[in-house]
Amino acid sequence: MIKFNGLKGVVLDIEGTTCPIDFVANELFPYAHQALPKFVAEHSQDEQLKELWDEVKQAMQIEPTKGAPKEIASYLQWLIKQDRKFSPLKELQGIIWQEGYGAGKLKAPLFDDVGKALNNWHQMGLKLAVYSSGSVAAQKLLYSHSSAGDLSKLFSNWFDTRLGSKLDQLSYSQLAKTMAIPADALLFISDAPEELNAAKKAGYQTCGSQRAGNKFIIDNNLFNVVTSFSSLKLELGD
Repeated sequence: MIKFNGLKGVVLDIEGTTCPIDFVANELFPYAHQALPKFVAEHSQDEQLKELWDEVKQAMQIEPTKGAPKEIASYLQWLIKQDRKFSPLKELQGIIWQEGYGAGKLKAPLFDDVGKALNNWHQMGLKLAVYSSGSVAAQKLLYSHSSAGDLSKLFSNWFDTRLGSKLDQLSYSQLAKTMAIPADALLFISDAPEELNAAKKAGYQTCGSQRAGNKFIIDNNLFNVVTSFSSLKLELGD
């Protein structure tokens, strides 16, 4: 059992932390990739999406990679294959996934220990937040349509890369400020060592998530590491 105390909140990554990485790579991304041409054709003139389309067009104009597609749908599909962290793409994917979740074609397979842990932490009085490279809309959809049911109501805050890079300690400082919780009273859990390091530099308590299928090996000499949230004992601060 690994103990963390003096806490007021928990900030969670998603992929490799609460949900298998292959769900995003093998289900969500391909679903959005296939749906994009039809989605662009049907929604390219939607006024509520104008700002997103303008951001995509601007990105296409300044794209430094030679041979990058010059048509919106193809460019967005190309970015998915590149695994590019492009916020407008993330938001558009979220809209497409909303249709898939709503139609029952998508459901997020959370790790078995996650639902119980999140409910327990919420009942304790800990503020729960998500910080993921996926858009806030996509985060909410994932937790609203999960294998553990609708867990979205347990979270008080949602953050994506519009906050800043997950590798920049300033992002975590801003996150703590937004939550109005001192950094040292927040526990950040992630599968990515560089993210854990950035959060640690910002003053967070940190814990690595080492799940089956994860890409990274977390050095347990540098961070506390768990394979299940059932191995965590969290205690509130004053």
